[in-house]
Amino acid sequence: MDIEEIKKILPHRDPILLVDRVIEKGEDYIIAEKKIEIDNPVFKGHFPDYPIYPGVYIIEGMAQAAGLMLLKGNEIPLFLGIDSARFKAEVRPDCVLRYEIKLKDKRQNVVWVDAKAFVKDKLVAKAQLMLGVKG
Repeated sequence: MDIEEIKKILPHRDPILLVDRVIEKGEDYIIAEKKIEIDNPVFKGHFPDYPIYPGVYIIEGMAQAAGLMLLKGNEIPLFLGIDSARFKAEVRPDCVLRYEIKLKDKRQNVVWVDAKAFVKDKLVAKAQLMLGVKG
């Protein structure tokens, strides 16, 4: 799934659309990517002399990837909660951030997922996310 297909599913747009491509998707998992480039506007203010991609953006990117896994039509994804978030390494410009999301539980329109973010094969962040779907 490329960026144009992603835009048909997610309501987000630049500069807050944080998924560029879906590598693989199933009913209960998704693997997606975001290329982190030095010209990203966030680096103008987030440590310009030592640019680090903000952890909050990593978490939001994981939530957007989960939304791509969950949404079926003209629904709106809702980010409802974060538990056990941990950042394991810095994410620097000129890398590809890979999101791996797995469904843990679902009750009506609320789901819980295990979310991980990697650069190459290095775990950089993980969290348990709670999301909703508004139809």
